[in-house]
Parts: sequence; structure tokens; C-alpha cells
Amino acid sequence: MDSDQANGRTQGTGRRALLGAAVLGAGGAVLGLPGAAGAAETRTAGPGGRGLKSLPVPTIIGHRGASGYRPEHTFGSYDLALDLGADVVEAGDLVPTKDGHLVCRHEPEIGGTTDVASRPEFAGRKTTKVVDGVSTTGWFTEDFTLAELKTLRAVERIPANRPHNTLYNGRWEIPTFEEVLRWQDEQTRKRGRQVWIYPETKHPTYFRKLGLGLEERVAKLLRKYGKDGRNSPVILQSFEPTSIQRLNRLVDNPLVVLLSSADSRPYDFVEAKDPRTVADLVTPKGLREIAGYAQGIGPTLDLIIPKKADGTLAEPTTLVADAHKVGLVLHPYTMRNENPFLPAEYRKGGAADAYGDVFGAFKRYFATGIDGVFTDNADTGLLARADFLKG
Repeated sequence: MDSDQANGRTQGTGRRALLGAAVLGAGGAVLGLPGAAGAAETRTAGPGGRGLKSLPVPTIIGHRGASGYRPEHTFGSYDLALDLGADVVEAGDLVPTKDGHLVCRHEPEIGGTTDVASRPEFAGRKTTKVVDGVSTTGWFTEDFTLAELKTLRAVERIPANRPHNTLYNGRWEIPTFEEVLRWQDEQTRKRGRQVWIYPETKHPTYFRKLGLGLEERVAKLLRKYGKDGRNSPVILQSFEPTSIQRLNRLVDNPLVVLLSSADSRPYDFVEAKDPRTVADLVTPKGLREIAGYAQGIGPTLDLIIPKKADGTLAEPTTLVADAHKVGLVLHPYTMRNENPFLPAEYRKGGAADAYGDVFGAFKRYFATGIDGVFTDNADTGLLARADFLKG
């Protein structure tokens, strides 16, 4: 998930009652929502096919784990997201190694998320590549074997905003997707509730051209662990619609199309010379097309509520209502506590690592009727949800 960043459904008493209850997970275990005191209840109506209907709404999704507090895409970050109460953990931006294994990194370039730059044995691997039309210099997962990557350790990606996270630099290695699937089962047993994960195929067109197709590898592992069904607690996402279409032919998992800024073009569209932009995909016609092969969309928050020239929030678009009309759930991204990532009216002071009024921002976004949100701070999201449901 990449981002630094008209009217929703009626927020009635029935919805508040549903959200305050426990919800049955896809595996049959009871998912206890924070503060829930009522009997278990399943969601039986509303948008979102396959297993998405069993998630609490609004769903709190731990973005790359608990990346507000730990280096992202590490088991330290994933574990903490569950400890904080996240409903779903985005465990895995999936990129391949030279020998075909899938590992969890924000991008294939790992100079900013690992200690590779300090490793003299890998100095010669530094190179410049063009990824989705952008020239990038650094170290790339596809130039390393899994054994080599396992010698590296994760570091904080945005230390200027999160200096406290640098305390944990070097503590955790890079997880593989197979390790994440095993971790999911272990945590489900340990915690007595079904743990959900939300992996993403990263730059699938780029990797397919290198002979490292992602979707087939994802599907093979999901089948190996019995997680390729329509009620699987593994939601798959991608910024490239054709990747989701390919996955739709391979597995029955819940599928979500990620959407960047309105004027951007998915890179598979660029390669296919398809002139459409995200603005075309969020029209009623575009959403109907997406609903033919996916169960949800993951738009940037600016597609839900645009910003004015001064950085404050304008009026909501009709995207929530339009998506719900065709049966799609919306899981926008990304809520972060720090000032630079918040709309201007919710910032407090000028420090890059200081927290703003994130609860006020959550309230604005929840009021649009979104079905969930990616957040680097799951505990903040859960408190904001509790405030919202109190009315």
C-alpha cells in the first residue's frame, strides 16, 4: 500500500448495534471487537462478497502491521498490530527473490527498509532500474536469493517522522509470505480468534516481464495452506486491475483493487496503452466493471474526501455511495498519527514527528460510510471507531 497522504450510508442504530457486537470469523472462531459485550453476530447484509461480510465495520486494518510503532513488514510489527486489536493485518507487500520466493517488503528496492547499504558484501549489488516508469537506484529483492536476504535486518523507513522506531532497527529479518501464512495459523490458535491478513501484489507487471510472475506464486502458497477459498481470511489486493483479474481466475479469495490519485494510471494500463485513469475507474461505469471481478476497492483517502488548495478537507465525493451501489466495500488508505500525514486542519504544531488531532480526522472519514481503513496506528483507529459508534 502506497500513500503518505458524496455522501455515505445512513449511520443508524442497527449498524451501531452490529458493529458493537462480536463477529464470527471465516474460520468459525469468535472475533471479539474491543469493548464488545453483546452476543456474537454475523454480518448478513451489505456490500462485499466472499468472506468480507464477516468483518466488523468499519474494519481497522493494521497497515504493514503496527508500522507507527515498529519497522514495517516485520513480525514485530505484525504481532503488535494484533496485540493492539487490529481486525486485519496487512502482512505482506509481496515481492520476489532471485530464486522465486515471495517476501514482504514495501518495495522491491530495499535500501530504505533494511541495513543492506551497510553490508560491504552487497555493495556491488547497488544498481539503477526503471520500475513502473520511474528510475530508482538501490538494492532490489530480485537480485538476491532468499538465503542472502535472510542475512539482512529491517530498519525504520521514515525515521524523520518516527525516530522512536529506530530503537528497533536490526531486530527483525525479512519475512517470507510462506512464513506469514504459518504465522497466521499460529496466531489464530494462540489468540483463539481467526487472524486475517491482507497481502498485496507489488508491481506485478514489472515482475512478470522479469519472469517472476507474482499471482501464480501467491495462488500456489494459498492452495498449499488451504487458504484459497471464498471465505478465506486472506484478502488480496493490487494497484493493477489485471493482477486482480488474474488472481480471480486462480483463487476464490476476497479481492480488492487499490486506487491511487484520480489523475494516475495503473501501470498495467500504461503497458497496455489503455488511456483510462483512476478517475475513469471511480465512475459508476468503472465501478461496475471492477465489481465484475473484485469485492472491494482500496482508494486513497483523497478520493473519499478531496483536499482544498490549503490542504484542508473539502466536501466528500459520491464514491462511497457509488461503490456500495454496485456491492463493493471501501477500505481507503492510510491514516497516520503524525502531523504531515493529516489534513491541514487536524495538524498540531509543525514538528514532523508530532501527533495531530487524528481522532477528529478519523471521525470525518468514518462519517462518509467507509467500510474500513488502513492505519499505521491500530490502537488509535480502534479508539476512533469506539468514539464514532457512540454517536
